[in-house]
Amino acid sequence: MAVFGFLAFALGLLGLISPETLLVMLGFEVLDARPAGDYTLVYMAASSMAAVNMGVYYVFAASANYTPFFRWTVPFRLVTFTVFTTLVLTGAAPAKFFGVGLWEGLGAVITGFALWREGSLLPSRQNAAQPT
Repeated sequence: MAVFGFLAFALGLLGLISPETLLVMLGFEVLDARPAGDYTLVYMAASSMAAVNMGVYYVFAASANYTPFFRWTVPFRLVTFTVFTTLVLTGAAPAKFFGVGLWEGLGAVITGFALWREGSLLPSRQNAAQPT
């Protein structure tokens, strides 16, 4: 989780500092000039800032060993894998963008497996019945 968080944070910073570099990494075309009404760079800044924040959340959750957070990420990262893969398969996104979906899907599977192996994939009924 900490590695994923660090990578999300670092790639988010890269997107804020050099959105063109991140666009190339994802397989998107980089235009020399942007036409009026093209908000690609605004979207890149917004999604990069979200990645920075998400990276921090993951690092903090890992440092606190906050297992409920880890559990929550598994289904949502699988949904992200499905959506991003669908974008590539339908031609809405370039083939390189599949790497983002693969990163999410593999991360979900690895996280789910690690939780299962530790016996933490599903919350214990005993723990759920105790008041917090």
